[in-house]
This record gives sequence, structure tokens and C-alpha cells, in this order.
Amino acid sequence: MASNFLSLNPSKTEFLLIGLPAQLAKIDNPILSMPSNVNIKPVSSARNLGLIFDSNLSLSDHISYLSKSCFSHIRDLRRIRNTLDHTTARTIATSLIHSKLDYCNSLFLNLNSQQLNRLQLILNASARAVTITPKFHHITPHLKSLHWLKITERIHYKILSLTYKSLQYNQPTSLSSLLTIQETRSTRSSAVVTLLRPSNPSRLKITDRSFYYHAPVLWNALPKNLRSYSSTSSSSKLSSETSQTTSLLELSPTLFHKKLKTHLFLNSYPP
Repeated sequence: MASNFLSLNPSKTEFLLIGLPAQLAKIDNPILSMPSNVNIKPVSSARNLGLIFDSNLSLSDHISYLSKSCFSHIRDLRRIRNTLDHTTARTIATSLIHSKLDYCNSLFLNLNSQQLNRLQLILNASARAVTITPKFHHITPHLKSLHWLKITERIHYKILSLTYKSLQYNQPTSLSSLLTIQETRSTRSSAVVTLLRPSNPSRLKITDRSFYYHAPVLWNALPKNLRSYSSTSSSSKLSSETSQTTSLLELSPTLFHKKLKTHLFLNSYPP
């Protein structure tokens, strides 16, 4: 900032340390010293691109914010529900509530069950408002009738969509560079794209929340018809020149996402 003749506004500057509780406990009274004798103390959470990050990346503060915002919309929907038809109520819930739950939800991957249950409660409450279901009635049949994926499957849908885009178009490069296609011998399995799962040297559960480690797990668990090579591609990773003109995967984006949702819907509501 000094080299560009910019001055720091301390009142608009936040300083967040992120790490495991045991690591953060080793740092005694951290202070960020700035020019002009300005000292900034760390905050417990900070907003970035609409998401609230906390020191342990538990996303608890962000989920609390989501709950407050979404339940406000759900209460408003309940007040006017009797004046709306089913389709309109469902559209309102999708626009106002699902859009918030699905925003950056890839960061919810492999969160602990307590936090995921808080998100599922929001989805359940919105389904009750749309279907006018009493509080203590079983909500799963109504979620199924609305054709809404549960929270875990919604997160997996986002991760797998990003994985498909990275493989098919090498975009975004920040994610496609993290994926490695596993070379296989000439067998039935060589007709499908299988990703190499990197070894995890850490026993920490937070490592499995990263795209790098868990996207291959989710991708390899998909049915083979979702991972088939296209007839114009070889069973090895395409070069950067060919990948621009040749599709790696057989399914088009529309067909892939349609089949993916059907697969995840069966996981949400097993027959």
C-alpha cells in the first residue's frame, strides 16, 4: 500500500488468524503492527465475498447468519402461504432460501454432522412452509415430493459439478490442476475416467474437506455411465492442445447434471 501511495483505514481493516485451536493457543496476544503506530488485534470472524470465516474454519458463524436470514424469509412465507398456490410458494422458497443455502456450499464439504444438521433444519422448515406441514409431522416424504436434494447431496452436487467442469473444459485451472486421471490397463474400467486419490499424510479430519483430497473420492463413487470417456478421447489425460477441441467425457453438461441429480436423489431417498 505504501508503494502505491495508499493509506490504510484501521477502522475498515480486519485481521484474522486461521488454524487449529491447539496452534492458535500457542500465539500469545497477537497484534499486527502497521505504520503510524497503528496496531490491529485479530477478530474471531471476518466476512469475505459474502461468507463468514472463523478462526477454526468451522463456518459456525456463517451458518448462524444463514439460519437467521433464511428463517426470516420462511416466517414471511408462512404468513402469506394461504394466498399462494403450491407452485408459486415453491418458487419463492427456491429463490430466497435455496439460493442462500447453495451459495459457496462446497465449503460445507465434510463439515461435522452438528453443523450439517443446522443447515438441514433450514431446508426442512422451508419444505414445511411450502407444503403447509405441521411442525411435528415427518418431513422426508414432503422433501421427496418437492424433489429437493438433502443438504449433503446438495454439497456433493456442487463438488461433482466443479469436477466435471474441470475435467471437461480444464476450467477453472486452479481446480483442474488439482485433478489427476489414473492410468489403467485395457480393461472395462479403462472406459471410464477414474481420478487418482492423493495420499493424505495428515490424520486431521479437516484435510478431507479440501477439493484436492475429496473430489476424487466422490467422482470415483459415481456410476460408470456418468464417468465414461467420449468416443473421440483416449483413455488417458488429454494434452492441453487436444483438450481445447476434444471432449474428455461422453455426457454433455445438460445430460450429466440431469443424471447426476437423479443419482444423488436416490442417495437422499433410497427406495
